[in-house]
Amino acid sequence: MLRSFHQKLQKMAKKEMVKPLLGNKSEIHHCGLQKIDVGILGTGDFARSLAARLACSGYGVIIGSRHPKRTAALFPTMNEVTSQREAIGKVNIIFVAVNHEHYSTLNELRDVLAGKILVDVSNNMKINVCEESNAEHLATMFPECTVVKAFNVISAWALQFGARDGIKRVLICSDSHEAKCVVTEMARNMGFIPVDMGSLSAAKEIENLPLRLFPSWKIPVLISLGLFVFFYIYNFIISVIHPYVVKGQNRFYKIPVELVNVTLPCVAFVMLSLVYLPGVLAAIFQLHNGTKYKRFPGWLDQWLQQRKQLGLLSFFCAILHTIYSLCLPMRRSARYELLNEAFNQVKNGKENAWVEEEVWRMEIYLSFGILAIGMLSLLAVTSLPSVAGSMNWREFSFIQSGFGSAALVISTLHTLTFGWAKAFNSAQYKFYLPPTFTIALIIPCMVLLAKVYLFLPFVNRKLTRIRRGWEVNRQVKFCKGGDASQFSDYQAENTSIV
Repeated sequence: MLRSFHQKLQKMAKKEMVKPLLGNKSEIHHCGLQKIDVGILGTGDFARSLAARLACSGYGVIIGSRHPKRTAALFPTMNEVTSQREAIGKVNIIFVAVNHEHYSTLNELRDVLAGKILVDVSNNMKINVCEESNAEHLATMFPECTVVKAFNVISAWALQFGARDGIKRVLICSDSHEAKCVVTEMARNMGFIPVDMGSLSAAKEIENLPLRLFPSWKIPVLISLGLFVFFYIYNFIISVIHPYVVKGQNRFYKIPVELVNVTLPCVAFVMLSLVYLPGVLAAIFQLHNGTKYKRFPGWLDQWLQQRKQLGLLSFFCAILHTIYSLCLPMRRSARYELLNEAFNQVKNGKENAWVEEEVWRMEIYLSFGILAIGMLSLLAVTSLPSVAGSMNWREFSFIQSGFGSAALVISTLHTLTFGWAKAFNSAQYKFYLPPTFTIALIIPCMVLLAKVYLFLPFVNRKLTRIRRGWEVNRQVKFCKGGDASQFSDYQAENTSIV
């Protein structure tokens, strides 16, 4: 009995293993490999990686080269390397893996290219270097061919090692729906996710994508650099210039480490507050307008879209501040200062240097700092697409909004315990300038006070109703269909008929 039971289990397991993971018939069809031959014109790094990926996906690959004997050794033995004319004659789908400036060499192949599907995978060296895209130029040169733009956003590394080690999306555009379907099927069989971008006119935008250097990071990086320069110069005036001018003391040794360490937390703190400031402004706009159906100003809309970058830069500055702080005791200047302080204590006959208030201040200060860096680490991790994709919207919103606000509060307490009573000490105002931490507290405190106001019951209730679709000064009356005469007493611009 026991043996027969195990045999049944094994049969059931085999049946389950045979079943596809995706039960949809269309999805099963997409995963099936189509044993067709495709051609590649070009023998560069991208062409070799593309040939290897196509061969591993079950396609027959024929390489067209101007020097087949010399380049045959660059490709695996499973790939056929022959002349361009012969390769084109054997296939109907051809990947054009040559640079834009070499398209003219294909003119002599016009007779055999007629009626073929040309997949343009090229990119330019600069954005908008030509008026038309490479794919559109290729379509103009060979009007008897069907041109498809695809695979240009995929790197040779991703092609060689599979979609799991690189970007997965393949952007595809063409004026021919049938040709797009063919290339889309090939992309799926190769393990990528095809994205239909429409007609061939979208090729220019697709070709510009790989050339953009962190387009969504430009403004956040400039803001962080601007804050760093401002706080660094401010600290330089207070900590270096003032002692030199007033007392003749040389404090220029603080420039490489100590000034940077004092500047980084200010930048991280302000950047973190800038993450949550646009949300507060958006709520104020909605309360003022009395509706959620009115667009935000362009600058606020862009600000809301770049909160992730601002948060990650804040985390980066906080991590650097942590590392710099751990390295402070290792400096030779710190050791000399410690020895001088100990010598002065002995010289003055002071046996106990314990100050209870300072001890508690530093303990609380460090505790808040550790909590803040831990919470920022969690926020940074959950902002990664792979982690965010594993959470539902409520979980993600709780961490990024609720937990993030708590991180801002902890960071504020960390800064306040650092300052303690310094803000009320006139000796801390060098050149009549307030201490650095007081300036860094301005925006975060404004954000926290605004959040407290928005959490007040009467304000929060109104904001919640607006975000659920309610509008101020709009009347809604329900009636049976076709009975619109009842609305004669209502103003059209202030009435919603449901």
